Amino acid sequence: MTRAVILAAGRGSRMGEMTSEQPKCFTRLHGRRLLDWQLSALRAAGIDEIAIVRGYKGDKFTESVHYFENPRWQETNMVRTLAAAAEWLASGDCIVSYSDIFYSAQTVRRLAACPAALCISFDPQWLALWQKRFADPLQDAESFSLKPDGTLADIGQKSDRLDTIEGQYMGLLKLTPASWQNIAAYLAEIGPAADRLDMTSLLRRGLERGWRIGTVPVSGPWGEVDSASDLDAYSDIDLHDIAN
Repeated sequence: MTRAVILAAGRGSRMGEMTSEQPKCFTRLHGRRLLDWQLSALRAAGIDEIAIVRGYKGDKFTESVHYFENPRWQETNMVRTLAAAAEWLASGDCIVSYSDIFYSAQTVRRLAACPAALCISFDPQWLALWQKRFADPLQDAESFSLKPDGTLADIGQKSDRLDTIEGQYMGLLKLTPASWQNIAAYLAEIGPAADRLDMTSLLRRGLERGWRIGTVPVSGPWGEVDSASDLDAYSDIDLHDIAN
């Protein structure tokens, strides 16, 4: 049975005052917190065991889920928050979700069904969304390309050409115990440097080490809330299909 882990330890300082008294995933979009949209999609996809990795304002969480803690959230990055859930990651398949995104149950189901030991979801039609969020899409977009077999070829580097970017990573992925074992071994190898490691850098380094990373395209609505202006970009998005 697949579980899910939501990585919610960071503050999200680019949200300004919106996160001064609450975790970033408590930001409201269309009347509901991002966390509520995530929980709805995960449960509609058939995932009943859900954990949240807490850090900043961790006492604000009251959901009836399992909790892991990243007490060093101020001095570490996303991968260390992921590692806080090692107990679950080592024992079974897990959908791993950033806490500042929303997505559909159908995307979760696609990801859970991906045969690769490590699999990520991506948006092949990313440009339309980035044009709504940024005056210059290349300001934020990162490299993303696929091999002929559909597995990941490149991710997470700056690019100066739109036509070379085949999609954007969403912050939603699936790990199996085998893939977590590879990640854990790499983190042990690099030691304290793992504290500042972000997820796309981990994936890129994994590619360099020969990891096979599967991909599945998004289905239905999705978005990332990285700043207050992003909420305006999603003002006309229809979220009724989140639980489908």
